[in-house]
Amino acid sequence: MVKISPEETLQRRMSDAEEAPRESTGKNGETEVKEEEGSNPNYKEVENPQEELKDDTLAWRESQEEERKKGEEEGEEEEEEDGEEDKEIVMEETEAKAGEAQEEEASGIQKETTVEPQEMKKSMTSLETRITDSQSITSGIFPTTQRGSESKPSLQSEDSEADELEFLDLDQISPEEQQMSSPERQPSGELENTNQRPQDELGRERRDLEPEKREEGQERSVSSIQSIAGISRESLVSTTTEDILFQKDKSAPVYPLTLTWSFGWNSSLPVYYIREEKQRVLLYVCAHTAIIYNIFRNHQYHLQGHANIISCICISEDRRWIATADKGPDCLVIIWDSFTGIPVHTIFDSCPKGNGIRAMAMAHDAKYLATISDAEVQKVCIWKWTLAVETPACTLELPKEYGFQNYLTFNPTNNKELVSNSKTQAIYYAWYEERDTLAHSAPLLTEKTFNKLVGKFSQSIFHLNLTQILSATMEGKLVVWDIHRPLSSASTFLGFPYIKPCKLVHLQKESVTVLTTIDSYIVTGDIKGNIKFYDHTLSIVNWYSHLQLSAVRTLSFSKTPATPPTEKSNYPPNCTLKGDLFVVRNFIIGTSDATVYHLTTDGTKLEKLFVEPKDAICAISCHPYQPLIAIGSICGMIKVWNYEKKRYLFSRVFEKGLGVQSLTYNPEGALLGAGFTEGTVYILDAMSLENESPEPFRYSRTSVTHISFSHDSQYMATADISFIVAVYKVVVRNGRRVWEYLARLRSHRKSIRSLLFGVYLDSNEPRLLSLGTDRLLIEYDLLRSYKDHLEVLDIHRTDQGCYPTCMVWYPPLTRELFLLICNSGYKVKLFNATTKMCRKTLMGPAYGSPIEQAQVLAVRSMAELPKHYLVFINRDKVGLQILPVDGNPHKTTAIVCHPNGVAGMALSYDGRYAFTAGGHDRSVVQWKINLSVLEAAVSLGGEDLTPFYGLLSGGREGKFYRELEDYFYYSQLRSQGIDTMETRKVSEHICLSELPFVMRAIGFYPSEEKPNIYPTSPGDWLA
Repeated sequence: MVKISPEETLQRRMSDAEEAPRESTGKNGETEVKEEEGSNPNYKEVENPQEELKDDTLAWRESQEEERKKGEEEGEEEEEEDGEEDKEIVMEETEAKAGEAQEEEASGIQKETTVEPQEMKKSMTSLETRITDSQSITSGIFPTTQRGSESKPSLQSEDSEADELEFLDLDQISPEEQQMSSPERQPSGELENTNQRPQDELGRERRDLEPEKREEGQERSVSSIQSIAGISRESLVSTTTEDILFQKDKSAPVYPLTLTWSFGWNSSLPVYYIREEKQRVLLYVCAHTAIIYNIFRNHQYHLQGHANIISCICISEDRRWIATADKGPDCLVIIWDSFTGIPVHTIFDSCPKGNGIRAMAMAHDAKYLATISDAEVQKVCIWKWTLAVETPACTLELPKEYGFQNYLTFNPTNNKELVSNSKTQAIYYAWYEERDTLAHSAPLLTEKTFNKLVGKFSQSIFHLNLTQILSATMEGKLVVWDIHRPLSSASTFLGFPYIKPCKLVHLQKESVTVLTTIDSYIVTGDIKGNIKFYDHTLSIVNWYSHLQLSAVRTLSFSKTPATPPTEKSNYPPNCTLKGDLFVVRNFIIGTSDATVYHLTTDGTKLEKLFVEPKDAICAISCHPYQPLIAIGSICGMIKVWNYEKKRYLFSRVFEKGLGVQSLTYNPEGALLGAGFTEGTVYILDAMSLENESPEPFRYSRTSVTHISFSHDSQYMATADISFIVAVYKVVVRNGRRVWEYLARLRSHRKSIRSLLFGVYLDSNEPRLLSLGTDRLLIEYDLLRSYKDHLEVLDIHRTDQGCYPTCMVWYPPLTRELFLLICNSGYKVKLFNATTKMCRKTLMGPAYGSPIEQAQVLAVRSMAELPKHYLVFINRDKVGLQILPVDGNPHKTTAIVCHPNGVAGMALSYDGRYAFTAGGHDRSVVQWKINLSVLEAAVSLGGEDLTPFYGLLSGGREGKFYRELEDYFYYSQLRSQGIDTMETRKVSEHICLSELPFVMRAIGFYPSEEKPNIYPTSPGDWLA
C-alpha cells in the first residue's frame, strides 16, 4: 500500500497545474482549457456547502494525523519505494489531466486557468486558514459567485473596474464558493483534498492576469484581509463630517505637557468665519498655533505644527482647507483639513534662507496655493499642493523697487490670475502653466497719473466684472485698473496681459483698511469702523456706521447664503431710491483693538464675541485656592478668567499710559498686587479689581518687574528695572488695615531676577531675599527696617563666571532647607537657606537656553507628598523637572510654548495646569500637566549611573570614560601617598582636595574658590 503525505499531495496538485497549461497556450501566454457547458448535476446535492466543507475538513485533518503516525513507523526501504511509486502516480495523473483538457477543448467551452508563482503559492497557503476561518463573514458580505459560469471577458471587466470594486478580490471568495464553482473537477474519492482543490483552482484562475495585474492583485489581497477584519482603507479626511472636530477625546495623554486652551489672538491676522449652519465656528491665530473655535460649545481645537510665529493664514472658498505659514528658521507651510484638523500636506523648503512667508492666498477651487516670501528680494511661488509636490510649479522674483508685497489674492473665476500690492505698488500676475511662466504687470502710479494724491495701498481685489482690478488706499480712494488681455490664437502668441490705471474714485474721507467682495457687492471697512457695501458701478447700497467700532482689520462672511426675506424678517432697506431690502450674509468683524464681533444682518444684531489684549502680555498670576487666572497687558487691561470652565469673568482697563508689567495674588487670595510700566503699584481687590488703597504707590520711576507677598500678607515687596527693592507694610489706622510705604533700597548693580519671601526656621517671622545678575544674593532684615531705611542682613556671591537667572525655595525633601538657584551655564545649585553655602552643583535642563523662571509644582494629594516636581521656562519653552535634582537628563522634558520668547509663568493651585505668557505674541497658553507620562519616560532611561554615561563622549565604553577612571584611581594614590608601603584602600569617593587636580587633568581649570562648590560623589560628578 502506497502512503502519500498531504504535503506530497499538494505538490502533485501544483505539478498538475504546472504541466497542464503547457499543452494549450493562447496568444498572450494564457492557458485556455475547454469545459462542458450546461448545468452542474452535483450542484443541487450540495445544499449546505459550509457544513459539508467543515465535516470534510475535520475528516481530512484526522486522516492526516493517522498517516503521519504510520509514516514514522515505516523504514527507509518503504520510503524509497514510496518515492518511486509517487513518481509513477504523478505521471499517471498528469496524463489523465491532459486527456481531460483535450476533451474540454473539444466541447467548445473555455475556462481560464492559472499557474501560481512560487511566491503566490506561499501567500495563498498562509491565507488559506484565515479565509477558511472567516468564511461565515465573507459569505455574508460578498455575493455568491459561480466560477464555473464565468467567462474570460467577465474577468477582464473585473480588472478594468478595479477602482470601483477595490474590495472585491479573488482572495475574498470563500472556499465554499470556489468548491461550488467547479465540483465536476473534484474526484468523488478524494475527500482529503477538499481544502487544496479550491485553492488550486483559485491559483489557476489568477495565473491569467498580466504580470502588472498580479502586483495589483497582491495589494488587493491585503485590502481583502482588512475588510474581513473590519478595517476601512478609506481616509479619515475623505469620510469625516464637520462635527468630528469637536468630539471629546477620551484617549490617554501621551505628552507630559498638553495644550488645552489659548487666551488671546493675533489681531494683525484675519479671523475667518468657517461654519454657521448648526454651530458658529471661527478660525484665528494665536502665536504659533491656529485655533478653530466653536463659540456655542466654547471649545477650541488647536492646529499645532509650527515652530515659529504664524505670519499669514488663508482658507479655501468652501472653508474646507486651511493654509498656515510662519516666519523664521525652518519655516513651514502647512495645509490642514478643517473638518478633522489633520495636516494633509506640508511644504518644508518654501524659503530656503528661512525668511518665511509674508503673504499667501488659495485659489477658490483650492487647487493652487500662492505665496510671497518675506526676503529682501521677494519671490512669488505657486504650488500644486494637491499633488503633494515639494517644489513650486512656477516662481517669480520681484524687484526691490516694487516694495514689500503684503497682500495677495486669486481671481475668483480664474485660478491663473492673481493680484498683490505693497504700500506703493500693485502687481497683476498671469500664470501660463503650459509654459511654466508667471507673467506680471506693475505700472508705476504717482500723483501725476491723475494729478491727485493717491495714498498708500491697503488691499487689492478683482472687480465683479472680472475685467478690472480695484486697489484701496489709505486716503479713502479706490484705484481702478483695466486688464488688457491679448486675443488668444492657436498659432501665434500675441503677448502677455497687462494692467493700466484708468480711474481714481474718491469713496470717502476715512482710510480704507479692508476691501473684499461678497455675492454682488463690493465691501469696504475703514479706520473709523464703518462698513460699506457698493454695487458693480461703485454706487453705495448700504452701510453700517452706527456700530461704534474701532478700525476694521478683517471681514469674513458666512459661507451660508442669506435666508430670503419673509414677513418675520427684519432686514434693513438699502439706500437706493427703490428702497429694497438689503439682504446679505452674516459676517464676522475683527478690529484693531483685538475685538471680534458677529453681525446678524437680519435685524442688525451686533454681538461681541471676545475682547483680547491688543498689546504685549507680560503679567499672569493664579489664585491660591480657586481656578482663576489674572492676565495683565501692556495696553492697561487686566482680565480674570475661570480656567476650568474657560469663561471670562471680569476685567478692568486702566487709564492710558499705564501698562501692566507684573501681577501677584496674596496668599489669602483676597488681594492682587499690580506693577505698571511707569512705576506705579496698585493693590486691588481680587474679586472686583477695585483699589484696595485710596491712592496707588508711586515710589518708582521705572517699570515694576516683580511683586511678592509675605506668607502672612503683612509685607509686600517690589523690584523695578532700576535695581531698586521697595517694601510696603500693613498698619492699623482708625481700626482699619491699610497699606503704607516702608522703605526702598538700590541694593543691586544689575537687573534683579528674583524676589522671594520666606520664613525663618526658629520663628514665624517673614524673611526677604533678592537675587540679581550681579551674582549677589541679598537678604534684608525686615524687623530692623524702618521708615525710609531698608536694613540689609547679609550679602553672598553665588557665581564666579556665570550669572544667576532665577531662585526658588527647594521643597523639604531633606532635613536641610535649601534655596535652588539656576544660572546661565545650565547649572542648578543648592544653597543652604541659613548659611548661604553652596551644598551641591548639578547639571540643569539644557534646551537651547538657560532657565529663566522656575516654580515648584503644588502637591495634588497626600499620596503624592513624597514626590515633587519643578516647572520651568527658558527663552521659548516650558518644561518639567522631577525632583530631587540629580542631573539625570531623562527627568526633564520641555516643549516650545512661545517662539518669540516667554514673558511669564504661573501654576494652578492644585498643580494640574501651567500657564505661560508670550509677551509680544499677545497670548497666554494653558498646559495640562501629565506627570505619569514623564515618570514612564524616566524609567526607560535606566537606573543608577546608566543615564549619566550618555553625557560623556563615547559613553561608558569611550576613551574619555576610561581616562576618567585612571584619574579617579590616581587621585586616590595621591591622597594616600605615592611612596607609602601600606595596603592601598580602593574607595568609591575621592578627597575634595583632589577634585581640582582631576578637573585640570581633563582640561578644565577652576579657580581656587570653585572647588568648594563641587560635589564629592562620582554620580553627582558625572552629572
